[in-house]
Amino acid sequence: MSDVETPRMPAIFFGHGSPGNVMEENRITTTWRDLGKEIGKPKGIICISAHWFIGGTGVTAMERPRTIHDFGGFPKIMYEMRYDAPGDPALADRVAERLKPIDVTLDQSWGFDHGTWCVLTKVYPEADVPIVQLSIDARKPPRFHYELGRMLAPFRDEGILIAGSGNIVHNLPEMNWRSQSGGYQWAQRFGDHIRKAIVEDEPDNIVNYAEFGRDAMLSVPTPEHYLPLLYVMGARDAADDIRFENEFVEYGSLDMTTVVVGSMSTGQ
Repeated sequence: MSDVETPRMPAIFFGHGSPGNVMEENRITTTWRDLGKEIGKPKGIICISAHWFIGGTGVTAMERPRTIHDFGGFPKIMYEMRYDAPGDPALADRVAERLKPIDVTLDQSWGFDHGTWCVLTKVYPEADVPIVQLSIDARKPPRFHYELGRMLAPFRDEGILIAGSGNIVHNLPEMNWRSQSGGYQWAQRFGDHIRKAIVEDEPDNIVNYAEFGRDAMLSVPTPEHYLPLLYVMGARDAADDIRFENEFVEYGSLDMTTVVVGSMSTGQ
């Protein structure tokens, strides 16, 4: 297949919020479903989820990844749900090759955690797009994750969707369960700061997010939900357009922003 015939895929950061969204049809999940219809089916997906945060870089390399129910306190039916999308061992091999000299483990035990399947079951409900998950190395600084995104960027020209799943602001202890709508001022300020850096293509401000001080400390008390954004930003091309969906905060301290980098093109 020629380059002209292969659509260039965007890179998307999904603000995933609660696993319970998988049970709902709301403004968040409607956006995800609409994005799937808009960009069509990629040849495959490389997904970086906040919930595979380990001491190393791994990529799922099995034919049939399992569905992982890594959450608690939800209705029984959620623990019976399966997202039976295929894996792609060949794509996993190519990811490992492209990330050299980084040592990438071809993983046979993980699967699709809720950061992946609770989102993608809305984007591609037929579960017919091959997916590999890439872990987040908890030992590495933010710049490392951004650079991995840059290394993965050429996959977009091959019809592969690069997807990050997390939240720009994610502070569970500070959540206000009495008020779903609206956010704390510090959450709004930090989200605005990061969105401004994205629009103005200032990757250093995105990578060095902690320099935003107390607002950053409250918004990103632990890094795992923020770091998937860096992979998507690393996969950005200078010519890519940017748009935000679900640009709001829930329960005070969950920023639900989805960031769409680029649009589907025919690879001209």
